[in-house]
Amino acid sequence: MRWFKKNFYLNFSIIFLSILCLNEALLLRKSFKASKSPLKSKSKFSQNCRNSSFISQIIDHFNFNPSNDRKYKQRYIIFDKYAISNSPIFFYTGNEGDIQLFCENTGFIWEIAPKFDAVVVFAEHRYYGSSLPFGNESFVAPNIDFLTSEQALADYAYLVKHLKSTDQRLKNSPVVAFGGSYGGMLAAWFRMKYPNLINGAIAASAPIWQFSTNCEAFQSVVTFSFKKFDSECPDLIRFSWDIINQYGQSDKGLSELKEIFGLCKPLKSSKQLKDWIADIYGNTAMVNYPYETNFLAPLPAWPVRVMCSNITRYFNKSNPLSVLKSIYHGINVFLNYTGTSSCFDVESDTPSDIGMVAWTYQTCTEFVFPMCTNGIEDMFEKQDWDPLAYNRECYDQFKTMPREEWPLINYGGSSHDIKYHSNLIFSNGNLDPWSAGGVLNDVNEKLKAVIIENGAHHLGKESNEKDPDSVLIARLKEIEAINTWIQDHLKSLLID
Repeated sequence: MRWFKKNFYLNFSIIFLSILCLNEALLLRKSFKASKSPLKSKSKFSQNCRNSSFISQIIDHFNFNPSNDRKYKQRYIIFDKYAISNSPIFFYTGNEGDIQLFCENTGFIWEIAPKFDAVVVFAEHRYYGSSLPFGNESFVAPNIDFLTSEQALADYAYLVKHLKSTDQRLKNSPVVAFGGSYGGMLAAWFRMKYPNLINGAIAASAPIWQFSTNCEAFQSVVTFSFKKFDSECPDLIRFSWDIINQYGQSDKGLSELKEIFGLCKPLKSSKQLKDWIADIYGNTAMVNYPYETNFLAPLPAWPVRVMCSNITRYFNKSNPLSVLKSIYHGINVFLNYTGTSSCFDVESDTPSDIGMVAWTYQTCTEFVFPMCTNGIEDMFEKQDWDPLAYNRECYDQFKTMPREEWPLINYGGSSHDIKYHSNLIFSNGNLDPWSAGGVLNDVNEKLKAVIIENGAHHLGKESNEKDPDSVLIARLKEIEAINTWIQDHLKSLLID
């Protein structure tokens, strides 16, 4: 891969219309308590995420045979300290990992929940974290067949109904869905598929159109991000691939590459190293925040700038060894900023909390994101999108064949496809590679796009004193929309 009490509801929109100008928006820095490192695995909101609950869910929601009675325990975290009658439910649609990780690192919800008297719910996605329908046997066929976004959304819908039916305070509550990245896609689709349950959704860094986006788009944004901080950097990176190829032509060269890049195990091929380095560039662009972070890895502020500075400082095109060492010094910013790692594994660049087997399966069924590079406008080697090879790998691993057209039919792949939906806000940073597959323009009056200038992937998930002004303005727009959705729902209760 890869953020107001009863009387306040009525006056909220008027108040916000008066503070949308930038100078007054900047005052929000004082009202939101900023943290130095908002993406830590343990945040100031960790105490809100301690207690897990479980709900019994049908494993196959779309099989109506009476014998279809198999169930599993879905985990969710609920925090109702602020609850009053008709409190809004802020519902986070869990994505590809343990829900604890997302609960502790989605500060925007926690920052605004007390102002809205909101009940906060973080729902874990089936087949991730503790929500394993078949326990340790969940990832073998045919047990894994029930891992789909449709099944997950149905889980969320049943959970909303359960919460409303078991807590009298929530019987008539509005529900706002939140999510980031894949979770943002789910939040948007939750509103689209279940408008009877979900009053609106905030979808952050949600590439819902990645399925139909030009395959070069992702890496083009990565290159744009690197070039923005150092105009020379992408050209030097592009130059380095040939040097790696030269070393990779012999066993001796592969052994030297292992030593230069501090790898734990011998390399099987130069492609193995190149794919690993390319992923590091993409991951660094995703978390290119204006402050230190500790989410995918411990990183400095603006890590792309630091990475490029290290590359250009040591780079000497006439000296192949210098080229390789410069690349190593660059990627070391992502790999070992703290200096505590003794060697690196090219087969792993993903945090352990992310369920990679489950996510890989999803990309081999309904979520095919075509990726390619041209080696000219971008900083990578030329690499074509090869659907046949992709399908073959999926079949070899899971005995599945991707159905690339299905998400376009099921959810839509263009503004035309979603033009009749409403109460959605899509926010994207212009430095986020996944923004290439996001909604970047308003679709209608009630389906809005918010662009965060100088924003990386999911920037703004928690307030920080170093947030750019664009983040502050984005939060204002999101909060105003949330309040409007809640007001509309409460007014409808009076009419009914």
